Formats: sequence, structure tokens, C-alpha cells
Amino acid sequence: MKPGITCIFTITLLLIIILTVSAGCISPVQQSPASSAVNVVESPPAVFKDQEFSFQFLRTVGASYSGEADIGECLATASRIKEGDFESWYSEWKNTADTFRTAGDKSLAAGHRRTAMEAYYRAATYYRTAEFFLHGNSTDPRIVETWGKSRETFCDALALDAVPYEIVSIPYENTTLPGYFYMVDNSGKSRTLLIVQTGFDGCQEELHPYAVEGVKRGYNVLTFEGPGQGEVIRVQNIPFRSDWENVIKPVVDYAVSRPEVDEDRIALWGISLGGYLAPRGAAYEPGIAALVTDPGTYDVGENLLRNLQEGGGAAANMTKEDLREWLRTDPAEFNDAIRKAMADDTGTRWLNENGMFVFSAGSPAQFWAKWMDFSLVGTAGKIQCPTLVCAGAADHFDPDGVQAQALYDNLTCERKLMVFSDEYGAGSHCQLGAFAQSFGAKFDWLDDTMGMDG
Repeated sequence: MKPGITCIFTITLLLIIILTVSAGCISPVQQSPASSAVNVVESPPAVFKDQEFSFQFLRTVGASYSGEADIGECLATASRIKEGDFESWYSEWKNTADTFRTAGDKSLAAGHRRTAMEAYYRAATYYRTAEFFLHGNSTDPRIVETWGKSRETFCDALALDAVPYEIVSIPYENTTLPGYFYMVDNSGKSRTLLIVQTGFDGCQEELHPYAVEGVKRGYNVLTFEGPGQGEVIRVQNIPFRSDWENVIKPVVDYAVSRPEVDEDRIALWGISLGGYLAPRGAAYEPGIAALVTDPGTYDVGENLLRNLQEGGGAAANMTKEDLREWLRTDPAEFNDAIRKAMADDTGTRWLNENGMFVFSAGSPAQFWAKWMDFSLVGTAGKIQCPTLVCAGAADHFDPDGVQAQALYDNLTCERKLMVFSDEYGAGSHCQLGAFAQSFGAKFDWLDDTMGMDG
């Protein structure tokens, strides 16, 4: 990039990054049957004025639907948190998690297994929430410690639950990926399999509500974590990769090796950035019979570039390769500008800190350069299975709906675009906080597509 436009470019890019924090979904094409058409509005904060804190609170309290959080406990914890303060967030959620971990232990010791199980599930969620904003220092020992307590507590809950399951290790390159295999029963019968994966900032324990809903509907369910996610980044130190087909293939190979899996009836569901990862994998994996992108994500770099070009000035004639090439030089002016924005905005801080953590990037520029490789341009058309592209009308990660629409437009397979309005609170990212509407509409599509009884 020519030095003469660097300053203008940096200022323009900085403004765009603050306004467009991530790639998500929205489109007015088709409303889900669970939510009638209304004007698109941003949901008011439930507890916090800070948008990122408000969304993460909604994400946590939404687990109440499956009994893995409780509204009163969440509200009481939130009331003690200082707005926008990451340390306060950690301390209060950690205290709540410890409280209900201890309560579960006491219940188990007294022989109250169900009460212990329920307390453990809630504590696991609260530990996971506590750890969420710690990634600004990748060497902070609390990351692995708190994540480890969340997983341990979740596994203690699973051990007391009635749903058959197995903790599995999936062969991957020269290591393994962690997973949970949930079963309808212990019969060993070959059944339809639903594979569910998380995205940019999730752990697979958070996918438990999806697994439970799948089991209720007759699916065996496999969840897993790949590079950049959960245990794989925290313990194995393996960062994200854009060519996710090299992750999905070994996962599917493992799945079909199990007698409980009907190899002709495998569905794949990607959550959040999984709305890019899952279709990327499905494009090269003929064993996928149905795909849910939740929400649809088409091209991170193209979306960023389009916004820059619309800003005019020196950036108007920039190409995607110009942007990528400049970011790869790790320009100090870009990093300084982003770090200044991070100091002033919680969402920008979280996005860049977590991005550097999960990509093992040493600076914001290195993170963005790597993230720009996440593209389905020239790939989406290779997907052959029926595909559901989801979107939320109040999804603050992409309020213009560019990504879901672009993915839908570039699919050549059987496809459906399902947009959730916010009339009854289902318009947020991944419909978090509205599992009843979300599961009803998405699983009904999946049941119809896979020929399930539901």
C-alpha cells in the first residue's frame, strides 16, 4: 500500500471496525414462522448499558431455558458487576459459580443427585461466563483454571444425567479433538446424527441445549471443538484455520466409524462463526446430508472492504489484496489506532483481544490479516446438501444483513433463508435468549429435511 494513503486509510478502517465489529446476519427476505414481521429495532439493554455486557448477559441468562442458568441468580450477579469492567465481570460470575459448585457438592453428599446435577449445570455456565473477558493476556492462568472448572463441573453434571453420552477423542492430524457423543438410548442402533459446532468464542459445553433438543427429537448428537476453540486453543494451543474442511473431514470420518451413526444421514449445524466454518466444511464433505448456518457468514474480508470503499477517500479504490497485504506488514499506526479504540469501547476491546487469543496473533493487524482468509467466495456454490441460512433482525454483529444474504445468494443447492424478528426477543445473534422460538423453527426445518418424526 502506498505510504501516502496510510493515515487516511487507518482512520477510515478504524471507524469501520468500531461500527462493524464482526460478521453476522440479517435479511428481510423471509421471517421465521416463530416471529412475525416487525420493524427492525435494536433490543434495549436488559441490565447493562454496555452493549457487549448486555449481550453476554443475555447469552448467559438464556441458558435458563435448558436449566443451565437461573434468572434470579443471573440478575443478582449482574447487579454487583461494574459496567464495562472485565475484572468485576470475572470476579462476580466466578463467585456465583463457586457458590453453586459448592451447593452441588453438598447436595450430592446428602444423596440428592438431581439437585446436585442441576446446580452443577448452572455453575458450569457461570464459570464459562466468568472466563469470557480474560483473553487480553493469553498467559493469564485464570483462563485455563476457570475454563477447566467449567468443564469439570459440566462433566460432573453429565455423570448424574439420564441422557447416555460418551466423552470422545477425535483423531485430527497429529493430535485429537475433544467431543461429546450424546445418544437417544444405549441400544447401539444406527440413527441420524446431528453434528453441532461452536464458533469464534464458544466452548462445546455451551452446545448442550442443542444436544438435548436433538436427542429429544431422535437424533444422536456429536459436539466437538476444533482449532481456535475451547480446549484446543486453551490447552493444545492450536489456533483457528480458515480451511475448515480439514477439520470437518476427520470429524465425519470419526462419526461414521461408530455403529450408532447412519452414515447416509448426517446433518451439520454451525453456531455463530460456525455459520462460516460449517458451510466451508460441507462444501468439501459429501457425507453431509443437511446444513444449518446459524447465522450465515459469507466473507469477512469482503464485508470489511465494502464498508471501507463506501467510506470514500483513499480507500475507495482499494482491493481486498491491498488490505490484506497492508495488514500483514503489521503497521504500527493501525495497531495504535485499534488499541486506542479498544480503550474506549468494550466491544472493540473484546473482539480484538479474543481474536488475537484464538488466532495466536501478536497484534490486532495480524489478527485481522488472518481473519480475512475466512471466505466462502468460490466455495459456497460447491455445497450440495439442503441448507438453512439463519439471521436475526436485531443482530448487532451485522445490522445490515450483508453476510447471510450473500451466503444465501451464492448457494446453488436447495436452500432456505430464515430471518427471526425481534418482536418476541428472537432477533439477537444466534437467537440467544429465545431458544424456544429458535429450536422450534430450526429443528422443524431439519426434521422435515432429514425425514424425522420430530
